[in-house]
Amino acid sequence: MKLINHALGRRTVLKGGAAIVATLAAPAIVRGAEPDPIKIGILQPVTGALAQDGEYGRRGAEFAIADINEAGGIKALDGAKLEMVFGDARSTPEAGTQEVERMQEEGVVAIVGGFASPICLAASQAAARYDLPYIVDVGVSDQIVDRGLANTFRFAPGFALCTAAAVENLIRINEAAGKPAKTVALVHEDGLFGSGLAKLMAAELPKHGFEILEMLAVPTPSRDLSNVVLQLRSLNPDLIIPSTYYGETVLLARTMQQQRVRPMGVYAVLNGAASNRRFVSEFPEAAENVMDCNHWHDPRNEKATSLQERIEADGNQYNYNTPLNYSCVGLLADAIERAATADRAGIIEALASSTYADHLMPYGATKFENGQNMGAAPVSTQVQSGDIKVVFPEEFANAEPNFPSNA
Repeated sequence: MKLINHALGRRTVLKGGAAIVATLAAPAIVRGAEPDPIKIGILQPVTGALAQDGEYGRRGAEFAIADINEAGGIKALDGAKLEMVFGDARSTPEAGTQEVERMQEEGVVAIVGGFASPICLAASQAAARYDLPYIVDVGVSDQIVDRGLANTFRFAPGFALCTAAAVENLIRINEAAGKPAKTVALVHEDGLFGSGLAKLMAAELPKHGFEILEMLAVPTPSRDLSNVVLQLRSLNPDLIIPSTYYGETVLLARTMQQQRVRPMGVYAVLNGAASNRRFVSEFPEAAENVMDCNHWHDPRNEKATSLQERIEADGNQYNYNTPLNYSCVGLLADAIERAATADRAGIIEALASSTYADHLMPYGATKFENGQNMGAAPVSTQVQSGDIKVVFPEEFANAEPNFPSNA
């Protein structure tokens, strides 16, 4: 009898063990475990010349992924969590392309980021070979969306939108002050970005009564801008419009401060430093009253101000790249949710029809036309009392412009 019981007990154990193995081998939906994560590529230059901006962008993406997962993940896919596959573009288009290839091999469903126009151009082209959705965060070159790539979507405004808004905002700010500014000097880096912007401003501003006194090219990087500032002192323009990267803008502002060159205003467009909290914190006197027409978050948006507080509570700096990339990840998650699939074709279709409005930027609802979000627009900012304020347009402003700033 004992022998029979022993045999029965052994058979029972074996059956139970087999059941456990079968359960472990069963699909996640059967055993009640979490579904497989959805891999998304985050591409940012966190080494090289653009490392500072890349870190801002990566931080925004990380916070967005964490918040989406904490809120329940992608509910249409049984709460699947987002998993970041990070790629360091190393500040070059070639490295960005290499990272896209690696992300493709790792099975990402989409890529967000790139920051610089050359990186975004190369990376989105590489992604197009695999019909891999690519959401551009910053890259302002309009070539990015003019190629007709069905996989590429730029959430932020591009070069044409930004420069048109910059001219319009400058005219309105000058008119509100009684039109004191009449003459302009353009200081630009000698590459594609700076030269292109300076030429456009030189063509547009005279149509509205501004006289262009000079276009001054500077190399990137620059170690000394004393001669440029001496020329500015001689020209004595009402406005100085710099289209330069971070280092050159800081050097120009500090040299102007040292040589006491004080125009009515410094009005930057898509500038590398003028809307950068590092510039404001490290060189507050040189940065004071500098204006910029650029990407920025909506200062009235409670989610945006909350994100800023969380970032700074960790001892990190907060810049526009952070809420912009947070919003880009949110845009992607919304598309996956509506598509109810991690299939690339479904995500592309959902992005193309997006009306996403739960973002942190001073935009309307998302509306893509040929890959460009037509709901996006820049704002004009100004450094006031050691802080960056939105001064135009009025519906997003949290301060009035101080112009002329040398009065």
